[in-house]
Amino acid sequence: MRVKLDGFWKQHLAGLPESGMGYQRVRVRLKSGRVIDEALAFNAQELELPADAPAVSLADILAIDLSSSHSTP
Repeated sequence: MRVKLDGFWKQHLAGLPESGMGYQRVRVRLKSGRVIDEALAFNAQELELPADAPAVSLADILAIDLSSSHSTP
C-alpha cells in the first residue's frame, strides 16, 4: 500500500538522511499505538507500507522515524 505524503511529512523526511538513493527505510508509529517497521519513503513524497500492514491514511500517522537499519552496508 502506498500513501502520498503531505507537506508536513515531506519536510520532515527531507531533513533526514537517505538509506539509499531516493529512499529512506522508516518506522511508522500510528495514533492507535501500532508500529509499522520496514516501511519505505520514496523521495520524501510517498510512503510504501509492507503488504501485511493495515490500511493507513495520513490522519492515522503519529510519527515517521528512520528505521534502526536505515544505513546501507
